Amino acid sequence: MTAVDEIKARIDIVDLVSETVKLRRSGKSYTGFCPFHPNSKTPAFAVFPDSGTWRCFGQCNEGGDIFKFVMKKEGWDFSEALKYLAERAGVTLTPLTPERKAEEDEYENLRNILEESVKFYQYQLMKTPAGKSALHYLTNRGISLDSIARFELGYAPDAYEALINHLNGKGHPFEQLQAAGMVVERDEGGYYDKFRNRILFPIRDGSGKMTGFGARILDPNDVPKFLNSPQTALFNKSRLLYGLNLARKSIRDADQVVIVEGYLDVIALHQCGFENTVSPMGTALNEDQIRYLKKFTRRIVLALDADTAGEKATLRGLDIARQALDHETELVFDARGLLHHEARLQADVRVTALPAGKDPDDVVLKDPQEWRRILENARPIVVHVMEMLAAGQNLDDAKVRSSIAAQVLPLIEDVPSAIERDTYRQQLARLLKVDERSLLGSQKMRESVRRRRLSAQDSGKKPPLSATQPGIDQRSLQMENHCLSLLFHRIDYLYDLERALKQAGLERFSASDFDDSQNHALARLLLQGLKQDEMDAIDYVKEHAEEEIIERMTLLTKGMPIEEKNEEKLLEDLYRTVVNLRLIRTNLLLNHLRFLESDEATEDEKTTIQSMILQNTVARGKLDLALAKLPLKR
Repeated sequence: MTAVDEIKARIDIVDLVSETVKLRRSGKSYTGFCPFHPNSKTPAFAVFPDSGTWRCFGQCNEGGDIFKFVMKKEGWDFSEALKYLAERAGVTLTPLTPERKAEEDEYENLRNILEESVKFYQYQLMKTPAGKSALHYLTNRGISLDSIARFELGYAPDAYEALINHLNGKGHPFEQLQAAGMVVERDEGGYYDKFRNRILFPIRDGSGKMTGFGARILDPNDVPKFLNSPQTALFNKSRLLYGLNLARKSIRDADQVVIVEGYLDVIALHQCGFENTVSPMGTALNEDQIRYLKKFTRRIVLALDADTAGEKATLRGLDIARQALDHETELVFDARGLLHHEARLQADVRVTALPAGKDPDDVVLKDPQEWRRILENARPIVVHVMEMLAAGQNLDDAKVRSSIAAQVLPLIEDVPSAIERDTYRQQLARLLKVDERSLLGSQKMRESVRRRRLSAQDSGKKPPLSATQPGIDQRSLQMENHCLSLLFHRIDYLYDLERALKQAGLERFSASDFDDSQNHALARLLLQGLKQDEMDAIDYVKEHAEEEIIERMTLLTKGMPIEEKNEEKLLEDLYRTVVNLRLIRTNLLLNHLRFLESDEATEDEKTTIQSMILQNTVARGKLDLALAKLPLKR
């Protein structure tokens, strides 16, 4: 992951923009008044959290990512915005040195090894006699063949060098196999396969790139029951969520993510239509994972297996409620860590426990509607903890009431919303059958809690963008990249492109055709390079671009078989790409305007919106006509 990608993953665009723009939710996006031009009638500024982008559908008619927002807001260039956002996100910037380039190439080699391993394990599961027991186990658990293929499940043979021999035969040396986490070095020298006689679960990151494996035993006598890849340059289980690459779209569509504990739970739930499900692979759910999930939704449901400790149900596997025994051997819940994540990240985290002795796959494979009801009954963390503490207790005993209140009240005081705190106190008072005023405790205790909360807020405070001053989907990004790739290979085509756009009655090509901040910067430098005559335009870009921009440029110019197309086809490809990019933005604008028109707009606002709809409908017609004039001739 590049520094730019890391920064985008860590900084939520809604939080960033909300510091200077008052936003309100409109479906899956947020709207407000554009901060870049005077406007107090129509909220034509939109933020799209799922793609991490923004766009002004009014006078500016511009958009982009978090970098472009900061650049436009502060008047900075890309390097200044990069340094500011990197510091804010806690990302260390390093130049693209030859050593770093070699490191990136090594990561690619490791991914190739992992991809080869996936195919090897799949073949062993589906095509060999040894894999039949593993396949039988999966189908007996209710996992379909389609699900096995979709999640790329495999089987590691009960042999010490099966994978080693396979990968060595493809030219991968032992050192790289060890770096990928696929083999273990023997004390006496040599290597052996890390996974043997196990079901293999490929672990991919959110974008679908291989990182490592999880493995489950088949022989009950083997230990441990579950085994993950070791920590490698690619695999860090505390930052991964199993199934996220397949769940992203469903999470956005449902505006909710469900977190379960097991691999097979995730697979069974996806199989039954609950595809907004992921698993943290046995680690504690941490703030980085919640922050990443926030790109898709702020509604998180933790669906945890039920367990018993004494006669109490506990939360097992995830660090939502750490277990501790006080001097009276009473179970103590401490959900403060996750509450802090929830408050700081402005997420809605809820908890639901399954029936005793049941796993999520048991429930959903038997009755999908029962699973749906379980999710609908998910409770806020505080409510969940207070009810679990009270379960089976003698609430007529004053000491029991006092003990429960002592454990729950600190959680309530950590909730940032005063209304929610009052509501939880009322619920706790009803549960314990006491006067709510008695729960407030001593003034000293309340002041201590307040000071602790203020101290935590101060330590996590974010600097404002400015003390003086008051979106890209995957398809668009690919088209932007393709457009620049064409131009970097044939810069002379820009003049033909300009002429074709002018003949079609369209605006000139400019950096504003690119919403991605790095692509925007590359296009701007490219156009500047063509206006000067001291050096070649491409050399001008290399001379003036920041390291992160050079890295993007290298990726765009790498390995494109452009020579296979004739000149007319290349020019047509470039022209079509630019026009389609503009069409995507125009259609997005029209959809947004129509939503605003029906979203409780005043009559004056509707008049303005209808005028904008008419103007952009005409503009879309011109773009459609421009595409119809193809093919082009040089």
